[in-house]
Amino acid sequence: MTKLSIIVSGMIAADPHQGGATWAVLQYVLGLRRLGHDVHLIEPLPALARRAQGPLATSVNAAYFRRVADDFGLSGNATLLRSDTRETVGTPYEELVRIAARADILINISGMLTEPDLTGPIRTRVYLDLDPAFVQVWHTQGVDMRFGGHTHFVTIGQAIGRPDCAVPTCGLNWIPTHQPIVVGRWPVAGRIVHDAFTTVGNWRGYGSVEHGGVFYGQKAHSLRKLITLPRRTSEQFLLALAIHPDEKKDLAALAENGWRLVDPAAVAGNPADYQRFIQGSRAEFGVAKSGYVAAQCGWFSDRSVCYLASGRPVLAQDTGFARFLPTGEGLFSFETADDVLAAAEELRRDYPRHAKAGRAIAEEFFHSDKVLTRLLNEVGGK
Repeated sequence: MTKLSIIVSGMIAADPHQGGATWAVLQYVLGLRRLGHDVHLIEPLPALARRAQGPLATSVNAAYFRRVADDFGLSGNATLLRSDTRETVGTPYEELVRIAARADILINISGMLTEPDLTGPIRTRVYLDLDPAFVQVWHTQGVDMRFGGHTHFVTIGQAIGRPDCAVPTCGLNWIPTHQPIVVGRWPVAGRIVHDAFTTVGNWRGYGSVEHGGVFYGQKAHSLRKLITLPRRTSEQFLLALAIHPDEKKDLAALAENGWRLVDPAAVAGNPADYQRFIQGSRAEFGVAKSGYVAAQCGWFSDRSVCYLASGRPVLAQDTGFARFLPTGEGLFSFETADDVLAAAEELRRDYPRHAKAGRAIAEEFFHSDKVLTRLLNEVGGK
């Protein structure tokens, strides 16, 4: 493949200290660099971003951004830009304009980068949707999802645009892609620290929405239906769950039913801690936003991919992904608590086999070399 100049735009520092969200962006940046491309990461920081008040250079956001860039060898190829200004941390704005002028492709996660000086000159402008169903429904209801100005539309919702998926396409041709993982940075893990089913997530991410008689809800709505699960088994469930202390009724129900909670900021607040928590776990119990479940859009979590690559089996709530990925060895799809219990029993019977199968799934379907080469070919990269 010809060496390309690529700009990747995504969120790392806008809400700092979320190791998983950081990794989701890094997999694209690091994976494309691994293929030999010239990659520059640009994160536009909204003025109202969390803890972004005051000078950009001295903000908590900038400190986190610099640390990530340093840790992953991206210094000189990563820039934090205060939106609607020319204030940067990293590459000066004038140099960003020159980089954009010679760039071949923009991979714009959620359409975050909107500055005309930095998007207009690039011939191939890819909108990358990491929140399928919600993004399309919001657009249909009049929310500006920043689709304008892009030449290609890519989604991790494998079923978007298929006849059996009711999610609106918004008149766009959505290209499905798997989430990439740089497998060399996620080796098979060793010692199990947490003999439990674990995960990392938010009780609520943002507002729910209804469309066409379908309710697209949050993780809270999914987990409530499984609230008694720990009482039915000797298995342990350890959730690194961001949940507001005012959610007193739900917190009480989680405690009464045996769910163990830890603060995700403490155990997964940066890429290294996030990786350590996942690789120290025995397996994942992956609960999906109820909107993904209702949509059956084929969404599959980048977090679950990290478990699989680490040789940690995954029990993932059904979102329609089983039509696109093998299940039953290393990866299990569940709809009910009974499904979870059956899969947990199977893991206990032959954990080494399922650990090996999980790694094989990551290498076959999510290896960044395969995923990103295919993606570049789909959008016309040479």
